[in-house]
Amino acid sequence: MSSVAAATRLQDQVDRPVAQGATTPEMEAYREEFFGPVGVVYRVADEDAAVTLANDTSFGLGSFVFSNDPEQAARVADRIEAGMVYINLVLADSPELPFGGIKRSGTARELGLLAADEFVNKKLIRTAG
Repeated sequence: MSSVAAATRLQDQVDRPVAQGATTPEMEAYREEFFGPVGVVYRVADEDAAVTLANDTSFGLGSFVFSNDPEQAARVADRIEAGMVYINLVLADSPELPFGGIKRSGTARELGLLAADEFVNKKLIRTAG
């Protein structure tokens, strides 16, 4: 955690859904983004339900898929609405890779070749004749 205040905010984010029963999409935390070591676990009926649940958010920074079936992992990763999806690994960020999200988790990519234009001031000068 970056500060005591951040840890306190995160603890409040965890305490509120627990007090609300922590079981349904109606709880406030269902629509919140947690910035800290918190794991949220939902039980779903099948792969389609898992993807639907994963995409039922206004955020989309990063996502993780864990599976013993490489084809399933690739299929699910392709369907996840996030700027980054990691399969069977964590802490895989690297300076040469693009970093960024979609939805309310970012509007562009930082780092990597895809971001070069984000840090360049472009100017068009056109002369007649």
